[in-house]
Amino acid sequence: MKQAHIGKSTIKASALAFGCWRIAGTWEARKVTAKARDAGIKAIFAAHEAGYTLYDHADIYCGGVSEELFGLALKHSKELRKSSIIATKCGIRVPDGNETYRYDLSKDYIIQSCEGSLKRLGVDCLDIYQLHRPDWLMDPSEIAKAFTALKKSGKVKYFGVSNFKPSQVNLLQGALKIPLLVNQIELSLLQLAPFNDGTLDQCMEKNITPMAWSPLGGGFLGTSKSDVLPSQEKYKPTKVRRRLDLLARELDCSRGAVAIAWLLRHPSGILPIVGSTKTERINELTKATEINLSSEQWYNLLNASLKEDLP
Repeated sequence: MKQAHIGKSTIKASALAFGCWRIAGTWEARKVTAKARDAGIKAIFAAHEAGYTLYDHADIYCGGVSEELFGLALKHSKELRKSSIIATKCGIRVPDGNETYRYDLSKDYIIQSCEGSLKRLGVDCLDIYQLHRPDWLMDPSEIAKAFTALKKSGKVKYFGVSNFKPSQVNLLQGALKIPLLVNQIELSLLQLAPFNDGTLDQCMEKNITPMAWSPLGGGFLGTSKSDVLPSQEKYKPTKVRRRLDLLARELDCSRGAVAIAWLLRHPSGILPIVGSTKTERINELTKATEINLSSEQWYNLLNASLKEDLP
């Protein structure tokens, strides 16, 4: 697979990341079966064989079980451990008992969460540590102290954010001495907001790598819907799917590969996150890195996704 440089760092990773949020087969830790664990580890090895080197995690994925499964896979394979670039996220507090669902980017919670992820993954250091969502009560100076402590202790190499608006990135970066490496955002032919709200412009200006979660629009642009979020239920994919099918036949690849190639064509260096656990899909989507869409082909797909014609 082709490689990509990540932000202002020395990291060179696969042009596609492998998303580990589904590898446990469920969102609930108590429902994870032995069969699901085996399937999850199998999916990790399939991604490794297909050339993926960047693995996307979060501490809330199946209550930490997804990180644990990746940790088991690392124990089974020296090659996987040697080639893996591990990114994980923190900051979402899922209710335990009578607690309120909330975001928490306090210094103590960031550090505590990092140590938990390191333990579950079975590693001493994270390559990229991200804030999962902006905390409405976040204090940039407090976050800076947490990042400094984690960097100084050798537990994290680089930092990033996820779902941050440009103003929030600027606010946080202003308190940091080290550059933010990535901003993980929802981005696809069915979610064009980052093209218009300044997010991708900022990524290009500051050399921040945009990582695209749900690059197939919750599965609407792939073979089937999968884990569609409430915000994605309103998507209207019919016209875009028809255009993708036409181009896929012309390029002899899948509709999903074309949809991901559309993201890769953008000069901001978008790094899509592939979340399938099926070996054939994991392999098939790597073809996106070999597709170089022309400007006309790119705009043809864009026009199909817009509610109104370009002015």
